[in-house]
Amino acid sequence: MLKVGVIGYGYWGPNLVRNFMACPDAVVTSVSDVLEDRLAPLRKVYPGLSTSNNSVELISDPSVDAIIIATPVSTHFELALAALRAGKHVLVEKPLASNSDQARQLIDEAESRDLVLMVDHTFVYTDAVRKMRELISKGELGEIYYYDAVRVNLGLFQHDVNVIWDLAIHDLSIMDFVLPTRPVSISATGISHVPGQPENLAYITLFFPDRQIAHIHVNWLAPVKVRHTLIGGSEKMILYDDIEPSEKVKVYHKGITVTPGTEDVYKLLVSYRSGDMYAPRLDNGEALQREARHFVECVESKVRPETDGLAGLRMVKMIEAAETSLRKRGELIELNL
Repeated sequence: MLKVGVIGYGYWGPNLVRNFMACPDAVVTSVSDVLEDRLAPLRKVYPGLSTSNNSVELISDPSVDAIIIATPVSTHFELALAALRAGKHVLVEKPLASNSDQARQLIDEAESRDLVLMVDHTFVYTDAVRKMRELISKGELGEIYYYDAVRVNLGLFQHDVNVIWDLAIHDLSIMDFVLPTRPVSISATGISHVPGQPENLAYITLFFPDRQIAHIHVNWLAPVKVRHTLIGGSEKMILYDDIEPSEKVKVYHKGITVTPGTEDVYKLLVSYRSGDMYAPRLDNGEALQREARHFVECVESKVRPETDGLAGLRMVKMIEAAETSLRKRGELIELNL
């Protein structure tokens, strides 16, 4: 039985505690948060749980096997490094760290101690995203032309990170998981409409070695909540709508066929094809439960997580490059992933 300690019981912490409590081979034994009023309700639900305001005590507890970190981004590195040095396996809420140097240090620390380091890229563990990866890996979409994502809503404004760190990382992690190739350069533009606060709107474009392109639009200042992703291929196209309650993934047999003209090979004829649409069956189980079980399995079987430290590093490097481009008004920045 894996004994788990959770640091941070704010927005995401309760979901992590609930799902790890539901794991057959794990149990949450202790939770730490700097605010006492967050811990009081927790003790009513789980009377036997140990709670404290001191994360250092939790990390140093010899009875705890693994540490889950659900705290502000600026604290991820320090807490994760302390946990790894204490011999604990670590699951960190996204993003892994505030910069790529910190992420690399965490990866090196985990590998040198033979410990599991995993990042909470929750959407990777949804059935919808895994189905998209399956379809793409089987070649059903043909050559991938584009990945186009929109993730907008009204709030929640963050004070320590901009909208790229908060929202775009979800789409970057999905893109990284489902596409067979990785981007080689990135451009980003954005703006803040609240004086003195991080950017609340951004547009990100990623370029690949072939004819593939990706675009991500994120916004905290939209009147509606939209979670749309389009993936276009030479054979089929996918619409992924995370807000859709049942048919989250729809596959369209639509596209174009380009053939040379009969009189001049340099004149191309574009014909449109429109076939059937189908929505593959999805289990729609809770992604965080699948993720929790995967973390426990990786610890017990010494398996590398699907969202390991290297995946976390790729996300941080893309966001760093996007921010560099944003500061330079969209200048193209090379990526080395």
